[in-house]
Amino acid sequence: MPARFAVAAFSLALVISACSSSAAAPSVDPTTDELAHIQARGTLLGYAELDYPPQSLRKEGVARAASTKCLPNQITAQEVTGFDIETTKLVAQKLGVEACFVQPTFTEVTAGGWGDRLDIAYASGAINAKRMEKLFMTQPYYYIPQRFLVRNDSPYQKPSDLDGKTLGTCTSCTVESYLQGTLKIPGVDLVQKVKDPKLAGFETEGPGIDALANDDLDAFLTSEPVALEAIKEGKPLRLLDEGAFSMYPSGFVDKGSSLSAKAFVDRVNEIIRTAHADGTLKAMSQEWFGTDYTTQAGKFDLSLLGQEVK
Repeated sequence: MPARFAVAAFSLALVISACSSSAAAPSVDPTTDELAHIQARGTLLGYAELDYPPQSLRKEGVARAASTKCLPNQITAQEVTGFDIETTKLVAQKLGVEACFVQPTFTEVTAGGWGDRLDIAYASGAINAKRMEKLFMTQPYYYIPQRFLVRNDSPYQKPSDLDGKTLGTCTSCTVESYLQGTLKIPGVDLVQKVKDPKLAGFETEGPGIDALANDDLDAFLTSEPVALEAIKEGKPLRLLDEGAFSMYPSGFVDKGSSLSAKAFVDRVNEIIRTAHADGTLKAMSQEWFGTDYTTQAGKFDLSLLGQEVK
């Protein structure tokens, strides 16, 4: 083949190859792709619940960042901290954007339909089948026991002692579904340890734990870190030795977004898996909880969920 024809043929092949690759490449249009939208905006919108230590809390006396891309109604990263907050900041840093925070109620978070006001929610909310109807689940970032809190002077010693008693939970939380007997967690076998409880729901754990301390409830079911924090604060409470079950908190992404979430969810999963593998999340857990709640979460097989992210 003459040289000029060989060069022409090679050039044509390059053009065809480039067109083929372009057609196969995922969308990077920020008007249709969530990851591209976040990167173009320069901010990741995360969830903050500021009365939920040690997962999420406001830093006292710290001013709003002067130079920020966060909108006036959003909280800047330097104003807040906690295990959930720092996990959000980690994801933002790896995406190369600034973390900003908003404060919908937890019920609004789990209901989905965020209207693109929130990109991801690290809210110590666990994977469960009902939430998967509205939300995409990302790789779990920690794994936590759920424990029964009772008053120090309570006669109750084991979960079955609470049969038929009044138990507090946070509304729309996984523990509420557990006590209702409707909870399904893919990959987790559940045993119902309390029969026929009377449930008292609270929007967040704090008021419910206070109600227990005031002797208005027989017990409160919550995550071990939250329970230990309440005891640390001096509330007249203790834990039953036997827990209820353990769950896998995940980052939530809204299925109802107008943008394609696949590239975003894939990248978040990659970030969290790397943070498990290199010990970043373990170190964060030890800092905030004094123990490692993360290693088991790094072993969770997300394919068990069978979710198709679009």
